Order: sequence, then C-alpha cells, then structure tokens
Amino acid sequence: MNSTALECGTDAGVPAADKVFRFVVHGVLLNAIGAAGLLGNALAVLVLSRPQMRSSVNCLLVGLAACDTALILTSVLLFGLTAIYPYTGALRYYYYNVCPLITPYVYPLANVAQTMSVYLTLIVTVERWVAVCHPFRAKALCTSSRARWYVFGTAAFAFAYNAPKFFEAEVITVGEPATGEIIYCVQADLDFRTDRYVIVYIHWMYLVVMYIVPFSALAALNACIVRQVRRAQAERARLSRVQRRELGLATMLLVVVLVFFLCNILPLVTNASEVFLGDVFDNLDPLVKTSNLLVTINSSVNFVIYVIFGEKFKRVFLKLFCASRIRMRGARDSPENTRDDSIASCGERMSLRMSARNGTLRRSERAGRPRPRRTSPAPAVYYPAPLRSELLTELTDAPASPSSPPSPPSPGPWNGHTRPP
Repeated sequence: MNSTALECGTDAGVPAADKVFRFVVHGVLLNAIGAAGLLGNALAVLVLSRPQMRSSVNCLLVGLAACDTALILTSVLLFGLTAIYPYTGALRYYYYNVCPLITPYVYPLANVAQTMSVYLTLIVTVERWVAVCHPFRAKALCTSSRARWYVFGTAAFAFAYNAPKFFEAEVITVGEPATGEIIYCVQADLDFRTDRYVIVYIHWMYLVVMYIVPFSALAALNACIVRQVRRAQAERARLSRVQRRELGLATMLLVVVLVFFLCNILPLVTNASEVFLGDVFDNLDPLVKTSNLLVTINSSVNFVIYVIFGEKFKRVFLKLFCASRIRMRGARDSPENTRDDSIASCGERMSLRMSARNGTLRRSERAGRPRPRRTSPAPAVYYPAPLRSELLTELTDAPASPSSPPSPPSPGPWNGHTRPP
C-alpha cells in the first residue's frame, strides 16, 4: 500500500472549497492571530506582575492571560497546524503522526482553559462590581490573597467539569505496521460517548455552564457598573484622582467584557443550533471554524485593550520597554517621575512643599527618616457630590451651637492716636 494513499475516514471526500476555507480561517488567520496573542499575553503578564501593578484585579488578569495563552496554544495545535496539510500537502507527519496522539490530552486541556477564561472574566466583573457599587466592602473582599484563591478555585472547577472529556476520544492505527507505513486517526469512543452522554453533558450542560450562566451574570453585573459609571461621569469634575483612576479601570474592563460578548455570540449560536436543530447543524461547518477563530481572537486581544484604555498599564509598559526613548524627551515626561497615587507619595510631596516654604527641614534630616510604608488607596465611592448651593443652604440654615463663644464686637473707628487693632 502506498503511504501517500493512507488517510483517515474523516478526510475522505472533503470538497476543495472546504479545504480552502479551512486553510484561510485556521491555517492563516488563526495561526497569525494566535502568534500575536501569545506575544501580547506574555507582555501583559510581565507588566501586570510588576510591584507597582500589584492589586486584586491585576492578579485576576494575570490568571486570565495565562488561561488565554494555554487556549491559544491548544487552538494552534488542534486547528491551526492541522489546516495546512489538506490544502498544501505540507506537515503531513504532524497531521497523521503527531496530532492524533496528542489530541486525547490537548483537547480536554483546551476546554479547561476555555472554561477558566470564561469564569475568570466573570470573577473580574464581580470584583469590579463590588469595587464600584459596594466600595465599603471592597477592602475586605477585593484583596490579592483572595484573588489567588479565586484563580485556584476556578482551575479546580474547570478540571472537574471537563474531566469526562479525557475519555471521549480514542486513537486507532491505519496501515501496515509490518512495513512501517502507518498513520494514526482519532475517533470517538462510542462505549463512553453514548447518546445520553451527548445529549446531557455535551449539548445541554455545555450550553448552560459555558453560556447561559456566565452570559446572564455578566449582562446583569455590567448593567449595574455602566449605570454607576454614568453617574460618576456626570460628576467627573468633582472626582478625585484616585476616583478617576478607578473609573478608568472600570471602563477598561467593560471593554474587555464587551469584546468577550462579541467573540462568543457566534459560538453560542452554533452550540444552541446543535442542541435544537440536530442534523441540520452538519451543514454549518464553516460557522464552527469561524467560531474557533473568534475564540482565539478573544484570547489574543486583551493586551491591546489594556494599552488603549489602561493609563497605568501604559505608563508601566513604556517604562519597561521604552525608557531610553522617553529619557530623550526629558525627565519631566518620563514615567519614572509620574506621580504615584499612594498615600506615602502624597505625604512626601507635602513635606517637601512645607520644607521649601518654612525652611526648617533639611534634606539630610529627611534622608535619615524611614520612609512610610506604601498602602494602596481604598476603592472610591461613585456617588454624586452635593451641589455647592445645597451646601451653602445647609450651612446658613444650621442653628448656631450653644457652646460656641459669642463673636467679639466690631471695633470702633480709629481716632488716629491709639494703635489700630
């Protein structure tokens, strides 16, 4: 038997148009976007892991970037590289001898990474909802240690939910082992993948766990966040610098969730069609390939969102990778001299201004004192500030305190002989 004639049953009779579409969508676009996404996620983890970026939400974003990286890698291995051989004839050894052997393990890991990505996005939204809508509880709930436990808990849930997928597929050998002309093919394990299993676990549970529950929660929570952000935007002139930073962070994460919705709408439609339409869905294979591409885009685009909408992320990124170019523009515009939002830096600037005005504190004395420990500011409250007229009305209408001393009588006119008061 000629080795070039060996092929799996799923490859027989595939139309040429389907091979071209698969090559363009998976072989070109998915691989290119996935490569850019791997670089972007690596840079995001590097920036978010810096000490000045340490916070609960950034800890969650590091976990999200790690899950997106794993999802991109598995997508390239399962869909990107395998789309090259049917159209070009290249990478035949990987197509028939490597990919089938790793698929029973890589495919479940891809589902674990996707589950973690969906629910970490939900947890990030819950964290922002607490910080924006319930800021007084955020100090206890939104901490870095709790964020790490949230990531570990999400990983445990993702592995537990996707554990049956490790038993769904089996590898068979096609060819003549005696002459060394063999290939490997992947097929469903029909003893494990029964009709009841497909209907209950693959169709309905996947639809509920991966789409209905997270999508509904994301929609409700982000509606509350948007309403509070609009109220804060109306009072933006009265917000402090820390409040404006929290507002910008909430806006950035709203964009992350919006992109998540846009990239997962088509996968939701295809899975719902598979549940309710059954055999009709077999004619919509291009939608499945496009859905895989959109999921890869969603895992690759977060770094761009951080750079565009995250002011502090952008400053730290420029400080890490563009410091030499920024120094040429002058020390004033350098991110190294950017004012910090911490309480310690505000106190230090106040002491410098006082020393410059009073001249009582020397630089040597300041250098000998221990620097105060930096603490991150508490989440800001986004309630509209009272109007100035209301404040004046309250002050004028308030009764005078009985314990307050009477005001001294106004002095009479100066006669020109005594010393004026």
